[in-house]
Amino acid sequence: MRATLHNFAKNLDVTDLRWMPDDGFSIGRLRIELLSGLTVALALVPEAVAFAFVAGVHPLVGLYAAFLVGLITALIGGRPGMISGATGALAVVMVALVAQHGVEYLFATVVLMGLLQIFAGVMQWGKFIRLVPHPVMLGFVNGLAIVIFLAQMSQFKVPGTMVDTGHGMGGGEWLSGQPLYMMLALVAATMAIIWITPRVTRLIPAPLAGIGIIAALVIGFGLDVPRVGDLASIQGGLPEFHIPMVPLTWETFEIILPYAVILAAIGLIESLLTLNLVGDLTGKRGGASQECIAQGVANTVTGFFGGMGGCAMIGQSMINVKSGGRTRVAGIAAAVFLLLFILVGSSVIELIPLAALVGVMFMVVIGTFAWNSLTILRKVPLMDAFVILLVTVVTVMEDLAVAVVVGVIVSALAYAWNNARRIHASTRDSATEQGAKVYEIHGPLFFGSSDGFAELFDVENDPDVVIVDFADSRVVDQSALQAIEAMAAKYEAAGKRLQLRHLSRDCHRLLTKAGHLMVDSDDDPDYELAVDYDVRTGVLGGH
Repeated sequence: MRATLHNFAKNLDVTDLRWMPDDGFSIGRLRIELLSGLTVALALVPEAVAFAFVAGVHPLVGLYAAFLVGLITALIGGRPGMISGATGALAVVMVALVAQHGVEYLFATVVLMGLLQIFAGVMQWGKFIRLVPHPVMLGFVNGLAIVIFLAQMSQFKVPGTMVDTGHGMGGGEWLSGQPLYMMLALVAATMAIIWITPRVTRLIPAPLAGIGIIAALVIGFGLDVPRVGDLASIQGGLPEFHIPMVPLTWETFEIILPYAVILAAIGLIESLLTLNLVGDLTGKRGGASQECIAQGVANTVTGFFGGMGGCAMIGQSMINVKSGGRTRVAGIAAAVFLLLFILVGSSVIELIPLAALVGVMFMVVIGTFAWNSLTILRKVPLMDAFVILLVTVVTVMEDLAVAVVVGVIVSALAYAWNNARRIHASTRDSATEQGAKVYEIHGPLFFGSSDGFAELFDVENDPDVVIVDFADSRVVDQSALQAIEAMAAKYEAAGKRLQLRHLSRDCHRLLTKAGHLMVDSDDDPDYELAVDYDVRTGVLGGH
């Protein structure tokens, strides 16, 4: 563990702890960062309230989570410019826990969730996110864009008509007639302003301009449209330290552990994928383990201050990046503005029309969806196209974590199958040993190709000496060793001798570890290894 901590500290990207970009401090840069943070904070309010409803907790529980998680990850997270807070992916898991055991068990679960995430960061497990294939990333982005779009549909329902379904808030009557037309018109106007603003001025982030202009019109003309205050009151005080009121027993641990593991996994997967996406937009890399620890610290603290926990939010992160936010200042500003809304600005924020915020999120959907994936579906391999569609559908129908796991498994199986089909052999007479036949193996030898390997040989008709040349192959796993031993046994039964040639260093180590290699050799100029399999003793020896 000490070595692991040392490696983590050594690899920590301290350059990403900066407060300003490489070109230094400027008033213009500070203005952009602050305005980006304000825009994000405005978009966070209805999201946090809605996700609190989904989880079956008070709106302030969601808002406190958005503030605390957002602030801590902005301070020490792995990617400046990334925004974290209460998310729907976590809320849908929390609802069952809250319904069965109450909100105090949720707070305890969030603390344990954070500790698990810290452990994952210290162990540097975040690096495994690189194993997520690009088709899975495309499916994730597309699926999440659809999820963000669908989440906005609840804003087109008559305020106050949604009910507790036992699985979070749901139901409700859809807007119709003039209220619906007014809502749609304001959403379209917001989107138009966001599209036009960058072509006119860069002094103010386009989403903030859209929210501000539409809010001014609605308030100025007294239009009767749904507003933030119709969701719930966001007025409150500072979050207070609170030890979860649950029995400190093994039974409690058994209750919260499964939820904590699931929440920790979902939170890290969504955060690390968002980290990669923001990295693509900002040209930055690394920080995965650092982000795991930041998420863990944030959730541990949040659980002790009455918050529902959270993770990275792709929608708000996209708003921040597209608004110009590139440093930690924007994320910190977003959290501070959100707290100010709760403490002193609730009366003003509650007047903002929901249509303006929906318009902002619709533009996020348009910017998030990988539209180029629609054109490349016909150009990429069929399996890659299938994975893109599969991950997209599962993200929408289930959740992000399940979709990513399914996508990775399917991609891994497809990769294994393709490699299994690659193994083949060419034969020739030996130039160094009279009467010997050489099998030149091409392709990796592993569990998927071991059966195909066995089918390459003609034991009955082969000469007394057979040489298997692995110059263009690799022995990968125990299944490969078993395949070699099985083939040697067949030649032994036929009274013939099998030799292995050109095993690489890693293959040599694998065979040695398995106890098969007894004598080392350095007579091969390329691979420094050439061995015989002695069928009488069952031992691989120097050749």
